[in-house]
Amino acid sequence: MSVLGHWLLVTPIWIIGIVLYGAMIVAAWAGWKLRGVTRRRKASAAGPGDEDEQAKDDHAELGYIVSAVMGLLALLVGFTFALAIDRFDTRRMMVLDESNAIGTAYLRTQLLDEPHRTKISTLLRNYTENRIALAREPIGPHQQELLARSNAMITQLWSDTVDAFPTMVARPFSTSYISSINEMIDDDAKRQQARRSHVPLEVFVLLVVYQTVAGGVLGYVLAGQRGRMSAAMLLLLFGGALLLVIDIDRPTSGGIVEDQEPMIELLDMIKAQPPGSFGSAPTAAALPPGH
Repeated sequence: MSVLGHWLLVTPIWIIGIVLYGAMIVAAWAGWKLRGVTRRRKASAAGPGDEDEQAKDDHAELGYIVSAVMGLLALLVGFTFALAIDRFDTRRMMVLDESNAIGTAYLRTQLLDEPHRTKISTLLRNYTENRIALAREPIGPHQQELLARSNAMITQLWSDTVDAFPTMVARPFSTSYISSINEMIDDDAKRQQARRSHVPLEVFVLLVVYQTVAGGVLGYVLAGQRGRMSAAMLLLLFGGALLLVIDIDRPTSGGIVEDQEPMIELLDMIKAQPPGSFGSAPTAAALPPGH
């Protein structure tokens, strides 16, 4: 199951679509062939005048089957879609929370004495750049390198904070500064866990199997040109819905990923306000004439 889960995360969505639609088409074709065999057997076994009555009964019975199958399939897809959207929204909000935590830590770092101010500020800038790159990198070796670098930066950040603590322990802001660093570390753990949190693989397996079976049912029930067109439309819609759910559930390798704009704006602010640029009021000599 883990191999299948990894395949769903790293395989391009169009390849998954080909596999999914291919399975449903094969199942629909098998259902259509089975219907032909069944009708020929019933026609040979039915007596004169019984064929029309039997066809009416079969049509009513099969109509109930199609309604039940498609209704349950819609319920399963809707339930899975809600799970994926909930996880996506959680990851999106964590981007804003983490950017706020890093921004707060950066601003409070400007209250430290040198060389701790410049050292920690530079580390926070590099950490922010790495977090943006990590959020955009698909699953693979390079993503693991970025993740290892992020973890190393977190360790270094706490180490530098410990070194700077004796210089600020007597100051009123020391507690709030430590809290801001702790919040950053907590947000890092939360985002890593959020990226590992997916819709259970068993749910996807069940949906694929159920959609394949539904394709066979539609192929068996819906005969004629209009029936085949209706079956194709239903399979296309439900298959597209499942592909959308799979895409949303992939944090970094899908086409729908969380917006990194808050982190990008934070990085721009850090670059525009380097260490030492805060709290420096212009002197009289630096003011323009007339001021």
